[in-house]
Amino acid sequence: MSTSLLYHGFCIRGYEYRRTYFEDGTVIFTIAQNRSQLRCPECGSEDVHRRGHVTRELQHLPIGGKPVFLKLNVARVHCQQCQRIRQVNISFADQQRSYTRAFARYVLQLRSSMTLTAVAAHLGVSDWMVRDIEKRWLGKHFARPKLINLKQIAIDEISVGKGHRYATIVLDLESGAIVHVGDGKGREALEPFWKRLRASRAQVEAVATDMSPAFISAVLENLPDAMLVFDRFHIVKLFNDKLSDFRRDLYREAIGPLAKLVLKGTRWLLLKNPENLDADRNEPARLEEALALNQPLATAYYLKEDLRQFWEQSSRFEAARFLDDWCVRARASGIRFLQKFANTLGGHRSGLLAWYDYPISTGPLEGTNNKIKTLKRQAYGFRDQEYFRLKLYALHMTKHVLVG
Repeated sequence: MSTSLLYHGFCIRGYEYRRTYFEDGTVIFTIAQNRSQLRCPECGSEDVHRRGHVTRELQHLPIGGKPVFLKLNVARVHCQQCQRIRQVNISFADQQRSYTRAFARYVLQLRSSMTLTAVAAHLGVSDWMVRDIEKRWLGKHFARPKLINLKQIAIDEISVGKGHRYATIVLDLESGAIVHVGDGKGREALEPFWKRLRASRAQVEAVATDMSPAFISAVLENLPDAMLVFDRFHIVKLFNDKLSDFRRDLYREAIGPLAKLVLKGTRWLLLKNPENLDADRNEPARLEEALALNQPLATAYYLKEDLRQFWEQSSRFEAARFLDDWCVRARASGIRFLQKFANTLGGHRSGLLAWYDYPISTGPLEGTNNKIKTLKRQAYGFRDQEYFRLKLYALHMTKHVLVG
């Protein structure tokens, strides 16, 4: 190999090729830096004198499946301007790293379609090295997401591990990028985000969240001019949970084996949308039988179906009339959980109607949560929490199948 090939093949300039040898299946190229290229790494001065060297071996791109190392003596120089002795920089590798930048780029290319363990096995390196390369790249590009262009955001909490470990996620609804990952849940998890948001001077117009008191108070305190929009998914889910508990109570209170038999197994029938009931499995008839047998259950079910129509109104004014009417009917039903739910909706009326000004939800965040679950499952978990956080910040850039 010539010095010309060193430049054109390996993209290394300022170094001379000396010799090649083989050791335990490894190809080692010995190179040397031109004395005329020596510079002070601090001030860039050419007025330097050599003061010994340090021998380094840097892993480079493999050739024919064999590991390749570049071996060189890194000069230590005395700078006449700084009056300090320092080790010169290597133009094709970073300090305190045992690989070249070209090798790092190759690892990142492989990681787009291979698991971390597979890349390490393919290159004959440790998992730690592959993780370090990717972590440094992620940190450089995603460690501090830009907040200046935030207009509409969603806030929700996700489970990140066993033992009730949670993280609070803030999602940019326009770009789909995660802009904050807070430890735990509640107000404290959002404090770093509010601090950075104030510094960025971003003009957030709307925030989608559930009806968590912690999230509501945090948004009202830190974004008083933003529209708070309560998420449709969480409202429907909350009602379905209450309806499931109500059916369970009716089953326990049912008198006679026939009543219990009819109510048994109707939980999912009650929660399904009518258009999704399977006629081949006789689900519509079973549901009708259960509703005909129990009037309170029928009242709760039909109010559940009516509630879905709140988000289908033609205007904010019509939606307000619909919501008021629904709450009146729920309170008049005499069913305690419906009365309490009507009071809950009435207390959050402005946030519900805000959907007609900003039709946003945490739905995209739920989709992102599914990606996160896939990421964790394929990686068999993450022991390095900072690495996991950086992976989340880069999740919206994923173009290949998610790999761990």
